[in-house]
Amino acid sequence: MLEALKEAQKARDLGEVPIGAVIVRDGCIIGRGHNLTESAKDPTAHAEMQAIRQAAAALGGWRLSGCEMYVTAEPCAMCAGAIVWARLARLYIGTMDPKAGACGSVFNIPQEERLNHQVEIHTGLMEDECARILKDFFRALRNTKKTKEQKPEDAKQ
Repeated sequence: MLEALKEAQKARDLGEVPIGAVIVRDGCIIGRGHNLTESAKDPTAHAEMQAIRQAAAALGGWRLSGCEMYVTAEPCAMCAGAIVWARLARLYIGTMDPKAGACGSVFNIPQEERLNHQVEIHTGLMEDECARILKDFFRALRNTKKTKEQKPEDAKQ
């Protein structure tokens, strides 16, 4: 999870929502990703999707059987679906997302019995650190927005 947090910090430094993910196979990282949706202007450029693409390229195929993903925040429905389709074995989540999470909070796509593959899920890994980077990011974003909103008023005075 420490490596996923490093990826989240990369996203934060770019002004992206600080979520990071890594994919591990046999103890080695084969895929890394951090959010790039704003930078790439691509709604699919989530950390999980970046890591899955990199891991698939490293293995030379789309099936990531036997691999594990570590992600700092609970994946959304798109990423949860990709995790199932990639056939990941295990998913380790730092902090849950009660508003949009699709791995146990709002939905539980990776463990949906009607799908052809289910993923083992573990939550709460380095939860405080994973939650803190998100809370700090959104707090700073709100403060920046408030400052921008106040400046036009200050100019009138």
